[in-house]
Amino acid sequence: MDPKTRYQQERNDNKQQRLLHILASAETVFILKGIEKTTMQDVAKEANIGIATLFRYFPKKEKMIVAVAVRRIETVHEAFRSIATTPVSCLEKIEKLLDFFISQLQQPDQASIKFMEDFESYAAHSPEPLEDIESFNTLYRSISREFQKIIEDGISDGSIRSDLPIPETLTTVINVCGIFSRKLSLHNNILTFVSDLESDQQLAILKKIMLEYLRAK
Repeated sequence: MDPKTRYQQERNDNKQQRLLHILASAETVFILKGIEKTTMQDVAKEANIGIATLFRYFPKKEKMIVAVAVRRIETVHEAFRSIATTPVSCLEKIEKLLDFFISQLQQPDQASIKFMEDFESYAAHSPEPLEDIESFNTLYRSISREFQKIIEDGISDGSIRSDLPIPETLTTVINVCGIFSRKLSLHNNILTFVSDLESDQQLAILKKIMLEYLRAK
């Protein structure tokens, strides 16, 4: 590699590292203060950079918000992609997806879940679509395509009850488990009749109910 090319590569690597540092710092502040109340100056201070440097990377706060959200759901996309291509039955893939949601609950700080909850609320109440939101939507559609592959397996491999409307049922199962696990992570324990019922125990029971309902007899 010639010196000029090496210099350019090192410069690009440094720029990418700084970008990731800014996004991590932004997420930290968003979680502590909330997206609405966070200012660009707050993020610059957390990242230990000048405000002018921050604006070179993100001219608007909205662009930074969406970039953090995209970075977060890349993890979800990778999980769905990996599970969709695993050579097991549809029912086993659904079980792996449920395990993925449960694993999110077991993260020490649950920062991703907290941020995404705030992001979805912020985006929903925005009078205009957030700038760059299409990059988030594109990745979300890609997650949906990976899940569609799992649904197609369920229609063809015989592991799911044939008397069920498979696309609608599997979509409902994933939505319910995803939303419930997120709520548990944010509130530790949703108000229950048994106040000391652990969150992971609740999810394990829900997982068993769902899989038994779906399983072909």
